Amino acid sequence: MNVVNVMWSGGAPYMSVHKVHRQMLGHVAEGAEITNWLLLGDGLCCGEGAIREWHMPPRTLKGRSFWRWWTPVLRHRLYKALQQTRPDILLLDGMGVARLVLPLMRHFPETRVTVLFHGSTRMRGSDIRLLRAVEPHRLSIAAVSRTLAQALEQALGRSVDTLRVALDPQAFGAALFERDHARRLLAIVQRPGPVFGAVGRLVESKGFEMLIEAFAQVHRQQPDARMVILGDGELRARLNARIQALGLGDSVQLCGYRPDLSQLYRAFDWLLVPSRSEGLGMVLQEAVLADVPVLCSDLPVFREQLGQAGRYLPVGDQAAWARAIGECKTLSVKETAARQRDALDPEQAWQAFSQGSRALLRG
Repeated sequence: MNVVNVMWSGGAPYMSVHKVHRQMLGHVAEGAEITNWLLLGDGLCCGEGAIREWHMPPRTLKGRSFWRWWTPVLRHRLYKALQQTRPDILLLDGMGVARLVLPLMRHFPETRVTVLFHGSTRMRGSDIRLLRAVEPHRLSIAAVSRTLAQALEQALGRSVDTLRVALDPQAFGAALFERDHARRLLAIVQRPGPVFGAVGRLVESKGFEMLIEAFAQVHRQQPDARMVILGDGELRARLNARIQALGLGDSVQLCGYRPDLSQLYRAFDWLLVPSRSEGLGMVLQEAVLADVPVLCSDLPVFREQLGQAGRYLPVGDQAAWARAIGECKTLSVKETAARQRDALDPEQAWQAFSQGSRALLRG
């Protein structure tokens, strides 16, 4: 069996997408040939199989203004590559990739296609028509959470599979660094106070600006508290400037992206997830698997995973976040983490994800 996995881009900002696709492709039938196509290039963070970087112009891919006239040229390049590859299965990363690739499917009637949605997408009328143009028996549409799948079903008027992404709890746990080692790697100086962590791209939707302001309020009452933010992005300079302006330079660390990021969770006493929106929120699962309790925004996708065991806060409510962070000192880290792990039920979640991946990628 020949599988081509087409993703929008490589590089650290897309690491979570790469992780999900790698997890899926790990369940393809033994002996399958897997090739990863990155439309924008920048390298594969993690994955299975060969890699091809296309280095397509971003403006052309997005089809804006006069750049859209280049789309047929890009599509013809893909058509020639598909003719040579003749894939049995195409795995497409969201609607942006699907817009470019799906019109070619009339030339490859034997190829099955799975479009996997990782986050909310504004569906155009042309997108809906495009998805409906491929025969239902050849096209599977899936989303990484039930919350996202339901939203897509409403927009598309057709069924969408829920493939709630999960991690292999044994493999993930075996790779984790212990607390002291993780803290040494992050240069966290040993002090009595708690260490709060946050992980994600430094972009507006992750809510880190609000989080820094909330932490500043907590720090005035708990000067030994520290916060470590792992990840990189367009807001790094602005966040750093605000940290310095608030006098938090010794208490808030921006550590940037690290390839060992997923192994470092035990450096934290609590993980803070102030996202304004999420398709799934892999960092929540990773923290729970590391036995680190989570404070998170009150989003349906987080309630889907943690149920009554979650500690949820209003999106963007700085005062509520400051109160909740300050109150963490009164809670049992161990008991909270245990309740959240029971709610997530990682073993069952991994089994369901494995079965779902095999069903979506069957030849």
